[in-house]
Amino acid sequence: MRVITGKTKLLGVIGDPIEHSLSPVMHNAAISELGLDYVYVPLPVKTEDLKRAIAGFEAIGLIGFNVTIPHKQAIIPLLLEISPAAQMVGAVNTVWRTERGWSGTNTDVEGFIAPLKALSQDWHKITPVILGNGGAARAVVTGLSQLGCLKLHVVGRDRQKLEQFKQSWQNLPIYDSIAVHGWTELPELISGSELLVNTTPVGMYPDVERSPIDAALLEQLQPGAIAYDLIYTPNPTQFLKLARQQGAIAIDGLEMLVQQGAAALQIWLQQPVPIDIMRQSLKEIVYRREI
Repeated sequence: MRVITGKTKLLGVIGDPIEHSLSPVMHNAAISELGLDYVYVPLPVKTEDLKRAIAGFEAIGLIGFNVTIPHKQAIIPLLLEISPAAQMVGAVNTVWRTERGWSGTNTDVEGFIAPLKALSQDWHKITPVILGNGGAARAVVTGLSQLGCLKLHVVGRDRQKLEQFKQSWQNLPIYDSIAVHGWTELPELISGSELLVNTTPVGMYPDVERSPIDAALLEQLQPGAIAYDLIYTPNPTQFLKLARQQGAIAIDGLEMLVQQGAAALQIWLQQPVPIDIMRQSLKEIVYRREI
C-alpha cells in the first residue's frame, strides 16, 4: 500500500470539469511501478480561478501539471515561456516549474503522431483528411506537418469557423498546406485519402452508436488506408468499426492519451517511464466501463 506523506511530491491535472479524467489512473500506475514518492491528483479549477490557482501551485511546491478544457489557451499568458509546439498549436497541456517560473508545452502533438510513426509510411506522399476544426484539430494539423505531410484537408460544417481556422495559421509556414472544405466535399476527399482522422466528439460515450460519417460514405475509403479516432471510449468507436469493415488500419484515441501522458511524465520526472504499464491501466478502466 502506497503511503503519502508530507515529503510526497505533487503532480496533477487542472480542468473544469475534471472528474472524468483518466490521467490520474495512468500516471499513478507509472509512478507506483517506478517506486517514486510522487502522487498525481485531479485539481478542479474554474475559469475565474485560474490565475489564483497557478499562484497557489507555486506556493505549495507543485512540480508540474496537465491542462485540459477549458484552460489550454487561457493559461498561456500566465506562463513564463511556452515551447514552439505549443505556440504552433496555440494551446498548452503540460506545465512544469523552473527556478524562474512556469514553462509549458503541448504533448498532444507527440501523443498523436507516436502511433503513426510506428507505421513507417512515406508521409510526404500521404494526403490526410481531418474531420473537425476545433482545438484537437490544431494538434493534429501540427503533428501531420511535423511528420512531413505536404497537403492537409480540414473538413467542417461551419464555413465561417473553417475560414477562421485557416486564417489562424496565416503567419506560419504551414499556412499554404492547409485546405478547408465543407462536409459536402467529403466523398471525393475520402476516396483520395490514405489517412482519415476524426477530431470531433461524435461517437463518444454515451452516444456510442453514432459516427461522424456513415457507412455509405466510408465505403469510399480505400483498403489499407488509416482511420484514426481521437476518442478513446468506447473502444473501438462506431467510426473505427465501420472503417475496419472497409479494410482500413484502425488507430484509437487510447494510444494518443497514453503517449501524450508519457511525454508529460518524462518531462516532470526527467527519466524514462513505463508506457506499457500506463497503457494497461487505461485499458482495464475502459474495459470495465464498457461492461
